[in-house]
Amino acid sequence: MILQRAFKPASIKIGLESEDKDELLEELVDVLAKTYPKDKEFPREQVLDALWAREEKMSTGIYKGVAVPHATVEGIDSLHGVLGISKKGIEYESLDGSPVYLVFMLISSPGEAELHLDALRKIALLIQDPVLLDNLMKAARPEQVFALIREFEASAVL
Repeated sequence: MILQRAFKPASIKIGLESEDKDELLEELVDVLAKTYPKDKEFPREQVLDALWAREEKMSTGIYKGVAVPHATVEGIDSLHGVLGISKKGIEYESLDGSPVYLVFMLISSPGEAELHLDALRKIALLIQDPVLLDNLMKAARPEQVFALIREFEASAVL
């Protein structure tokens, strides 16, 4: 249940305020900083730098309003995620040119590469379900989003 591990209710933000990719990455990293284990130092600038380095290679705005910014960062203790939902859309320089409404951000340590790739694979499966994407967009509370992810992981052939 890797997506449930990465996207807990506290790391799900409905109503993203950002208008562009710059603001969005900052907003998502701020959510991650708040949910990061309090007994560990959060390497905020390293996370932002790693996300930007990944975006410079190729936009992670990939498919019909979905973006999956992701990176590995030294000093991160395990896999962490933030799921953000924008009702108005965010200019993201997506591959298909569309604004982004649903964002799955993943950060992990380089030693967690297999787990990181597995999470990306499961997100790729999730975004192929138009009904699930619609239900995620309609969710009013993080707990509803989490329940949809839990249901997906329980029923999907992963």
